[in-house]
Amino acid sequence: MTSPVLNVVRYSALVGGIGYGVVHRRTLQAREDDKAAQRAYKHKEDLIKQAKKAYAQKLVAKQSDTGIVTDPENPAFDLEKFLQKFEQEN
Repeated sequence: MTSPVLNVVRYSALVGGIGYGVVHRRTLQAREDDKAAQRAYKHKEDLIKQAKKAYAQKLVAKQSDTGIVTDPENPAFDLEKFLQKFEQEN
């Protein structure tokens, strides 16, 4: 036959273990959620870099086809030639 003190100790240990398990799982889940968010952010950064690279290649291809610089940030950009080309296309 078990004493009441032994039952209190047993059930206290059981409740304590369950509480620890819940807290520990939340901690691990929070870490994994942070890692997943960082991976998603990195993936988006990579996609943006790829899109910028593809856009730059598209601009280079456009410039080589017509000989006219269409990038306003480029020092060789000529607004008058660009507008003439734009009028001819439309």
